[in-house]
Amino acid sequence: MKATQKTFAGMAVRAAQTCRVFYFCGPDEAGAADAAARIAALLGDAERVELAGAELRRDPVRLADEARSVSLFGDVRQIHVRTAGDEAFDAVETLLASPVDGWPVVIVASAATDKSRIAKLLADRDDALVGMFHPPDLRAVVDGVRDMAGAAGLRMTGDLAERIARATGLDSRMARSEVEKLALYLDASPAAPRTVDAAALDAVGASTEDDGMMPVVNTILSGDSRNLGTELARARETGMNPVGLLLAFERRVAQLAQLAGRMGPRSDINAFLEQEMAARRVFFRDKPDLAIQLKRWRGKRLERLLERLISLHRSLLSDSRNADLLLSHALAEITRAAAR
Repeated sequence: MKATQKTFAGMAVRAAQTCRVFYFCGPDEAGAADAAARIAALLGDAERVELAGAELRRDPVRLADEARSVSLFGDVRQIHVRTAGDEAFDAVETLLASPVDGWPVVIVASAATDKSRIAKLLADRDDALVGMFHPPDLRAVVDGVRDMAGAAGLRMTGDLAERIARATGLDSRMARSEVEKLALYLDASPAAPRTVDAAALDAVGASTEDDGMMPVVNTILSGDSRNLGTELARARETGMNPVGLLLAFERRVAQLAQLAGRMGPRSDINAFLEQEMAARRVFFRDKPDLAIQLKRWRGKRLERLLERLISLHRSLLSDSRNADLLLSHALAEITRAAAR
C-alpha cells in the first residue's frame, strides 16, 4: 500500500497492525523520519536494531537474518534501516523471499522516491507500506505544530506555532522536539493543559542552522558568481556540515518545484509570489530570492537540478571523506548553470 504526508496519519494505525515492512522516502527527509518514528511508537516498546544501507549492500542476507533473529533476552525487536537510493534493494528482496514472518522492518531512504526499485517492489504488497513525503508548506507545518501542541496539553496560538515552524525550517522532527520541550518546561499534559506565551517559547529557544546556510543557498541558486567564493569560504570556516548544507539546498529546490507547479504558465512572478505570501505559503523575507530563482529554475532545468542534487546526495553519503570537495565542485557547477 502507498501513503503520502496527507494520507499517512489516517493509515498509520492500520498499517502498524498489518504490515511488516515500512519504506519512507521523498525529498522531505524530516517527514519520512517522523513517519518512521510514528510507526515505531505504534509498534510498541521493542529492542531497536539499527542497520545502514551500505552494510546491507555488502551483505544482503543480513536484513533477513536480523528480522528472523531472536533477542538474547527474548525481547520484541524492530529493525530500522537508514539507506540512500536503492543500495538496500537486494537486502529487501531477500527479506521478502523469506518464508518466515520476521520482526517489523522500518526503512528511511534518502535520495529516493516512490519510483525507486525498492518502492516498486513493495508498493503493491498488502504487508508493506510505502510512504512518499514532499516538503510541506508553511501552513501545513503550522497546523501540524498546533496538533502536536494540543496532544501535549499546550494551548498555542497560530502566531506562536508559525514561529516554531519557521525557526525549525519546516522540519517536523525539530518542531516536535520544540513542542516536547515546551510541554516539559510548562509542566503541561492533556489532563493539565497550559497556555504557551512568547516568553516560554523564548526560554526553550527553537533554533536552526538554516539561517546561516541560506546565504550560501541563495548565492548558488541565484547564480551570484561574484559572491560564490566568499560564501563557500564562510561555509568551510564555520564548519557547516556538507550533508546538512545539501539538505538546505534540497528543501529550497523542493519549494521551488512546488511554487513552479502552482504558478504554471503565468509569467508575472512577482504577482504570483504576492499571492503566495497572502496565502502564508511564502515568507516575505524570502520573496526577493525566490523571484530570482524562479526565473532561473523552471521546467526541465528544475528537473535536472533535482536529479543533480539527488546524485550529489548519494555521492556525499558514499564518500564522506571527500564530501567538502565534492560539494564545492558541484555548487560551483550549479552557480554557473544558474548564471547562464
